[in-house]
Amino acid sequence: MSRSTRRTPISGIRMVSSEKQDKRLANRRLRRIVRCRLLWQFAEVLPDLREVSDVWSFKKDGKTYFDRGRYDRLMRK
Repeated sequence: MSRSTRRTPISGIRMVSSEKQDKRLANRRLRRIVRCRLLWQFAEVLPDLREVSDVWSFKKDGKTYFDRGRYDRLMRK
């Protein structure tokens, strides 16, 4: 496994390894809103995750293809 490489040249636009913390915060926000609405008997209008969080505000900022020859270090796992 020490010599393994990526098969497809796709990487995040910013060099952030993961969006895990952003996803945790978004799900916490969703659960808090759902809990409050259930407490106040507004259960028929529960929000969706996409209504509460915006994926465009996450740190990774999407993915893109890159040139294998120019960015050889990104092809390592």
